Amino acid sequence: VQLQASGGGLVQAGGSLRLSCVASGRTFSNVAAGWFRQAPGKEREFVAHINWSGGTTSYADSVKGRFTISRDNAENTVSLQMNSLKYEDTAVYYCAARRFNFATMRPKDYAYWGQGTQVTVSS
Repeated sequence: VQLQASGGGLVQAGGSLRLSCVASGRTFSNVAAGWFRQAPGKEREFVAHINWSGGTTSYADSVKGRFTISRDNAENTVSLQMNSLKYEDTAVYYCAARRFNFATMRPKDYAYWGQGTQVTVSS
């Protein structure tokens, strides 16, 4: 599975961005997916994940109520809608996938990674 993330950019605090991750290669419908982020000098951290069907999602406490993860298996796409962005959301965002039906919060559980897309929120 190859992943291509896009949609990052510069936005003012309080604004919105929508990240997309398109998968190619083998079928996408039987993989779980997640979004992670990494700020300068910090470790990569969990943001949100979604199971293979899209019926189960989970979010980091820091983004709960502001971010929404979704997927379209027909389009091989996982998206992250980010609203009410804060300065502390600034990071490189990565999409990831694992060939299991359920997702986890641990980066090491994911075998496939996109190249990352920069999100910068100005205060």
